[in-house]
Amino acid sequence: MSNVPFKPAWWLPGPHAQTLWAALCRRKSKPSLKTLRERIELLDGDFIDLEWAGGSVGPIVLILHGLEGSAESPYAQGLLKTFTQQHWRSVVMHFRGCSGETNRLSRTYHSGETSDIAAIVKILQAREPLVPIMAVGFSLGANVLLKWLGETGAENPLMAAVAVSTPFELEKTVRRLQQGLSRVYDWHLLRCLNKKMVKKFKSKSSPIDIALLGRARSLYDFDDQVTAPLHGFSSAHDYYTRSSCRQFIKGIQIPTLLLQAKDDPFMAEGIIPQAHELPSSVTLEVTEQGGHVGFVMGQYPWRPEYWLEQRIPAFLRSVIGL
Repeated sequence: MSNVPFKPAWWLPGPHAQTLWAALCRRKSKPSLKTLRERIELLDGDFIDLEWAGGSVGPIVLILHGLEGSAESPYAQGLLKTFTQQHWRSVVMHFRGCSGETNRLSRTYHSGETSDIAAIVKILQAREPLVPIMAVGFSLGANVLLKWLGETGAENPLMAAVAVSTPFELEKTVRRLQQGLSRVYDWHLLRCLNKKMVKKFKSKSSPIDIALLGRARSLYDFDDQVTAPLHGFSSAHDYYTRSSCRQFIKGIQIPTLLLQAKDDPFMAEGIIPQAHELPSSVTLEVTEQGGHVGFVMGQYPWRPEYWLEQRIPAFLRSVIGL
């Protein structure tokens, strides 16, 4: 597959059109795809659900979804279908509580939690030690992936990785979502998170004051009042400071592609790393347009093309020589 440059669809002007079409309009024509769910029991008593697509042999691509995403997210469905057509195996790792069933422990998931991806990859590697394993992360999942790659350096077991629409600095990202039309995303995500937490602690005791959920007016408030105390951080600022992946990128030693749009409505100015921050193993590709996990091309609205489903497989194939 060739490395086709991104040419934004003329009928989706602006970052919000790109972002919302990819997230909402595509869902109406979800591709038919047979998947198999596997539950992994974790050592701490919780579980992670994997959603597999493809055959029983071939390279494995692990997909990490974004905040409140899942295997049902349009970008995940698109990649699962693409890799299946190319006779690769792909699998979405649901973060805790994101597979449609509430997770067992009080803790959930967050942007800096890398122990779960490490555990899943270790299991996959133990099953088939000679099979190439690669990973693709979107948004929050991209931050988790890059942080883990940086933490582990030369010891990381993956052959290659791709990070899409990464919130390299979490606090700047969350503050950006409080501005202009980007507040729509902030409100939507906050509503989803509040609803999930109320459901989670409806039938069991909560280590935090559930009444605080009704007072949160932004993702920042939610992270300060819920995410931080649930996961051992002193505040939202502490959580963002310790979990942002930008400070870890210099430690990455496997071939990694960063795909980012300058007009991403989730990103603040200056959030994209500079060339001097990137090790030789990391390639940064920045497009002028594309929105947040959008990157929609095509001459006609009834025949859209999704650039990520071309660029991501092309990069992974170039690394493993297929």
